[in-house]
Amino acid sequence: MAQINQEKCVGCKICMTYCTVDAISYSDKKCHIDQDECVECYICLRQKVCPKAAIEPSPLDTFYKEFKHLMSDPVENHPVTGVTGRGTEEVKTNDVSGRVRRGQVGICIDMGRPGMGVYLRDAEKVAMALCNAGVKLATADQSPLMGLMPDISTGKLNEDCLDTRMLSVIVEGHCREEQLKDVMAALQKVEKEIDTVFSLGLILRVDENGENATLRCLDELGIAQPYRGKVNVGLGLPLITD
Repeated sequence: MAQINQEKCVGCKICMTYCTVDAISYSDKKCHIDQDECVECYICLRQKVCPKAAIEPSPLDTFYKEFKHLMSDPVENHPVTGVTGRGTEEVKTNDVSGRVRRGQVGICIDMGRPGMGVYLRDAEKVAMALCNAGVKLATADQSPLMGLMPDISTGKLNEDCLDTRMLSVIVEGHCREEQLKDVMAALQKVEKEIDTVFSLGLILRVDENGENATLRCLDELGIAQPYRGKVNVGLGLPLITD
């Protein structure tokens, strides 16, 4: 965790402009890091933003401090998944891994953002809403957040992590195509119950015209059709065909 050496700090406030979640404040002519608000992204440390080298590391001496760092620092590899950037590939390699098969829709919800962050209590609300609507969440070896769930079929997180603040976190899983409307309706409801933002990614197989009729349910719910995306052209080997 980053901390500010008060003897070295001259109160220039430069570090405040670099903090991704506004966890640095100014008082008594010194800058201070709120340890509860810090997400351990290490931007201030890694970029050496302080002209007096007053920002110093302190031990990641609890599980959740280390978890926050691994999920918030984009250069860190998650030890379970081996993936940088919040520890998940978000089915980007689906042509090889086959996490989303024919007849299924992959759900990827990116919660929080620089400047806002996300508390895990809000991630839990979204995960539980998804499970109640029929989504099967990813496993802990695919997506780190699920490792904090005693039972991934419910989406409920460990009670002792709910007040943990992250830079961002990803909730992901899949449902059957015919369940997508219920899932989207559940997200429309839960978005009003959380104190952060999220973006939704849908992973579907398309026909030769680049279309999938499942998306028509978005029109019924008044949700704009996707206008940008990533296309997996199936060049990976070994190729998943079903």
